[in-house]
Amino acid sequence: MPLALIISSHVAGSQVGGTAQAAALVQFRIDSMVVPTVLYGRHPGWGIPGGAAAPIEVMEGMLDGIEANGLLSLTDMVITGYFASAAQVRAAARTIDAVRAAPREGGPKGAFARKPTVIIDPTMGDAGKGLYVPVEVAEAIAGDLIPRADVVACNAWELQRLTGMDSRDPQAAVRAGRLLNKPTLVSSVQRGNEIGVVYVDRKEAWLAAHAKAARSPSGTGDLLTALFAASILEGQTLSYGLARAVGGVAETVTAANIWNAPELPIVAMAARIKQTSPTVRIERLA
Repeated sequence: MPLALIISSHVAGSQVGGTAQAAALVQFRIDSMVVPTVLYGRHPGWGIPGGAAAPIEVMEGMLDGIEANGLLSLTDMVITGYFASAAQVRAAARTIDAVRAAPREGGPKGAFARKPTVIIDPTMGDAGKGLYVPVEVAEAIAGDLIPRADVVACNAWELQRLTGMDSRDPQAAVRAGRLLNKPTLVSSVQRGNEIGVVYVDRKEAWLAAHAKAARSPSGTGDLLTALFAASILEGQTLSYGLARAVGGVAETVTAANIWNAPELPIVAMAARIKQTSPTVRIERLA
């Protein structure tokens, strides 16, 4: 069974961050180890969240315990998200290096073992909100985590901050994404009355788009990252994996609106997040 290490927020009463990603991944029979960077009662968008940032000593101690049990050698996927301090970012960077250096089955150097994939979600801000983490956290993410990424999963605002280029429409997102020199997943890309996600690497680019929803609960970016991570672990093609991930998010948002749910109904939508959606249009970009 694949194993993911998620270093991100734990929010008890909201379907966001690492706990939401673990709930999504379990639908694909992917086990998760969640190391929290904050321990909140609710998403800050609702008001004062309650709780606090995880002390760096606690976070590093949890990572040490995971390593002591030999689990870094079994880790197939690392996902990083929200960080409360630059020290936490540096601890995550060291852990990524340790996961990649850990011995794996299939020979002394793990020649026949699956290499771990690292997805960095540079959670730092959004359109209309601006930067919502301290500047030193954003700089640490850009300096310490982006270079270690196999895939960068960001929103259009974050991509613009990382590259200095406008990323709001599909072609602009492709140009900006290629500046990172990493396979990049860009959410919140808009064209007309559609909103979508662009995947771009050196060789190809795809857009998965759908009609804008009237309301979208927090956590859609976290869910998108988890669903795309699942497609990587399953070995799906890029176009199918993108379409399924975006479809899963779109169906979950639609259900939240129909049910008037304040949070993303990830568990209730377990069957739908594993399928493509007829509402999502997939397009190859030049």
